[in-house]
Amino acid sequence: MLSYQHIYHAGNLADVHKHALLCCMLAHLTRKDKPLSYIETHAGRGLYDLSAPEAIKTGEAAQGVGAMEARLPPDHPYRGRLEDVRARFGPSAYPGSPLLAALSLRPKDVMHLAELHPQEHKALAEAMASFGVHLRQEDGFRAARALVPPMPRRGMMLIDPSFEVKADYDAIPRHMADIHRKWNVGVLALWYPIMAAGLHAPMIAALKDRFADALCHEVGFPPARPGHGLIGSGMFVVNAPWGTAEEAARLSALFEGLTA
Repeated sequence: MLSYQHIYHAGNLADVHKHALLCCMLAHLTRKDKPLSYIETHAGRGLYDLSAPEAIKTGEAAQGVGAMEARLPPDHPYRGRLEDVRARFGPSAYPGSPLLAALSLRPKDVMHLAELHPQEHKALAEAMASFGVHLRQEDGFRAARALVPPMPRRGMMLIDPSFEVKADYDAIPRHMADIHRKWNVGVLALWYPIMAAGLHAPMIAALKDRFADALCHEVGFPPARPGHGLIGSGMFVVNAPWGTAEEAARLSALFEGLTA
């Protein structure tokens, strides 16, 4: 299925959770002088306009980054990237994870992005044209298996499917086990939605059985509008970089006020 387009949800509270953790993990990984590989399986379009009708229609960005950015510390890596993007692309620009990563990486690092949706891939290619990244228009999990182990071997993969295909919940533990088997030193970061129906729970239980030492961090928040099923955001990170657990705890404190 190719119906999902993130422009309706860009900058929402789940993005804030995911992107804040991503920027902190990349900030740690790039402190070492060694080069790294960054891989993303479901990249989206990379750059979003929060003044677009689709974004305004849902109001999710106003409830998300619009409300949460000022609550982050001034020196937070995520805030720095947001400021970089606005300076480059205008005040209503919002970066997806590919652009956040590109602005966090160094010239010696290597970046691979996969996106299957034709329109999203076209927009991604335009947004990332000046960054020298490797793009693939194909299924993200197929791309992941083809790319690992990458060169350099040190690095990170963000797995961020839309979950519009419910079979993803059943397949992801197997996909992650296969990827880890080929690339056991890689940081594997899975984002997942927390829906009122609890569809994520069996998947996370299966992942914890396979990766007992992984970091699993979840935040809850009110639905964006009555009847909206998304009530939280989760990140499951295998080989989490040093400091990720501490950053997760800080984010938990920021999100707690939203559900009080």
